[in-house]
Amino acid sequence: MQELMIAKAKELLGNSTVNRVLGWETGEFVYDITPAVFESAEELDARFVYNAFCGNNLSKYLIKESRKEGKILVFLKPCDTYSFNQLIKEHRILRENVYVVGIPCDGKTDGEALKAKGVRGITGIREEGDDFVIETLYGEERLARADALLERCTNCKSKKHVVYDELIGEDGEVLASHRFDMVEKLEAMTPDERFAFWRNELSRCIRCNACRNVCPACSCEKCVFDNDASGIAQKAAADSFEENMFHIIRAFHVAGRCTDCGECSRVCPQNIPLHLLNRKFIKDIDSFYGEYQAGEDTESRAPLTNYTEGDVEPSVVYERGNN
Repeated sequence: MQELMIAKAKELLGNSTVNRVLGWETGEFVYDITPAVFESAEELDARFVYNAFCGNNLSKYLIKESRKEGKILVFLKPCDTYSFNQLIKEHRILRENVYVVGIPCDGKTDGEALKAKGVRGITGIREEGDDFVIETLYGEERLARADALLERCTNCKSKKHVVYDELIGEDGEVLASHRFDMVEKLEAMTPDERFAFWRNELSRCIRCNACRNVCPACSCEKCVFDNDASGIAQKAAADSFEENMFHIIRAFHVAGRCTDCGECSRVCPQNIPLHLLNRKFIKDIDSFYGEYQAGEDTESRAPLTNYTEGDVEPSVVYERGNN
């Protein structure tokens, strides 16, 4: 796939369809993949990579890149296209300045997921059938793909691209996902049990802002948490109230706009399952207003920004909360 993508990028650069390419390159370690912009065939040959570690959602980087001179090529996995569409809907990406090439995805892993399986000294990775073959300093190790995927990939919602100018490979279908199973387990807990669960998880937060910075839905030019007058700007939480407030307010801010791309949990250095907060809101929106998938299109209005006579009344919410 990497060779096909490089060839396509060279073609589009060569015929001046685009003047740069947004993709991935290797960082300090082979599993440390980072988004990068390439402006020539030579740069593509030297630095461009696409492998099982390329889980990064490139959509957010287009907020700035689409406002630069010329047109940019971006490679988007199916789940990334939902974020792209949502940002188009919010007028954060200039669609006419982006050429989207959709690429298939069978699931991604990362260094932390492999380390959790006991793999050390990682120097490379390749895919063979249903397995990841990991090259290490100590020889090759083989792991079943299903045992090493990122959480969002084990509960993938769709293999279908919702937007593209061109596809490499075949498009997939929307999947019957089990992504709400853990949310239902949390809902089945008593209020005290749920509080204890989230206090345990959020107490590990170091306020690095990685979740906010990577989230496509967090696209404000000035975040409320960067307001110097707020008393909480760019600092570690001073008490448990601040730990709760940061993540709960952020979840409220992206409610109805979160596409469930899972980037927040992927980048969290403390392994906090932040996606569960967002999935709870997504599940409630589906329950109260009818099924809605953020980023599925660029025209519809999200339930929380659109009044209808059938909107759920507060009494319904309160009654459900007391059950």
